Amino acid sequence: MLNLDLTPRQEDRAIALGGLLGGLVLIAFGAYDRSATVPLWAVLVPMAALAVLELFRRSHPIWTVTLGGLLIGPVVWAGSLAASLVMYTDLLYAAVLYGSPRMSKVLHLTGMGTTVVLGSWAGLYTTSVAQALLAVVVCVLVFLGPVWTADLVRKHRDRAETERLRAEQTALLAELDRREAVVSERARMARELHDVVANHLSAIAIHATGAQALARRQGRDAADPLLASMAVIRESSVQGLTEMRRMIGLLRAGDAEEEHAAPRLEALDSLVGKAAESGRAAGLGFRLTELGERGELPAPVELAAYRIVQEALTNALKHAAPGAVEVRLSYRDEELEILVESPHRAGAGRELPGAGAGLVGMGERAGLLGGGFTAGPVAECWVVRAVLPREPKSEGRA
Repeated sequence: MLNLDLTPRQEDRAIALGGLLGGLVLIAFGAYDRSATVPLWAVLVPMAALAVLELFRRSHPIWTVTLGGLLIGPVVWAGSLAASLVMYTDLLYAAVLYGSPRMSKVLHLTGMGTTVVLGSWAGLYTTSVAQALLAVVVCVLVFLGPVWTADLVRKHRDRAETERLRAEQTALLAELDRREAVVSERARMARELHDVVANHLSAIAIHATGAQALARRQGRDAADPLLASMAVIRESSVQGLTEMRRMIGLLRAGDAEEEHAAPRLEALDSLVGKAAESGRAAGLGFRLTELGERGELPAPVELAAYRIVQEALTNALKHAAPGAVEVRLSYRDEELEILVESPHRAGAGRELPGAGAGLVGMGERAGLLGGGFTAGPVAECWVVRAVLPREPKSEGRA
């Protein structure tokens, strides 16, 4: 099926051209009354003038229908060329559809008045009732039919526009309610994190600082493992408190984007170094290897990679057997591969309590970006592997 997608201006030009060509064909075959007595120019001029008015039917509906009404008399006198009458009815239709509501009332009154006058004149000066009725029917079709049709179309169009605006307003109100609910929930979560988790982390940091001060007053050596452990506890709790405060700030910010304050992959050296300090007493060593060119990574990919490495190191500190923990990041053209291998021997690791949510969280972070994630024992190692696309492919898949 042929589908012509025309602009309003092109539609007006097509209507004008169609009316002009149709009129020329009718004139060429003499298909109008009084073709033998009326000169050709008397038929051609009104038709050409109506075709020109069709070009402005949408932009100047009042002027076009007014001038068209002045031309309809010569059209009828010259033999009622069908193309000219059709173009005039289109001008009536456009005047109601694109003009003001007052224009519709005016054209209704003038159309009914013209029908009454011409119908009365036909009844007085014709001897046939059938001819008089035919004149009335023609007047109704020419002067009132387009007006009624356009008025009906305009009412349906206005009603559809009203319904569309109402639907948009309903959708906007629903979106505002949703945002308000999200903001309220984020504020509640921020309060809970601040009042419960953040306070506990602050208490841990304070007690670790107090234990360090007490050990120094007792004259303990600076290389004492107890002091080193207290230092790691204090540093870890302070870092956790900083992260928690950043999370609380993001929750209270509402629409703030996480990547503005998110950690970057440049901080992996520091992260691995802190893990090495924490795991030294348990016989764990950590090494970071980066292969390929890092280049520019989208903030969500960089954040997910950092969090996956962070969680994998935390799990290694909690569960790995003594030995070397290898962290390897491979930067490829279309993806980033993260590989964390830690010693895994039955009965050799430290089985600290955990809910298993870390592995779930790592898998969700990879899945939300359209990547893949696996974790499990391979020979004598626990292997965590995540593949993240450089351009996130799906933000709705978990």
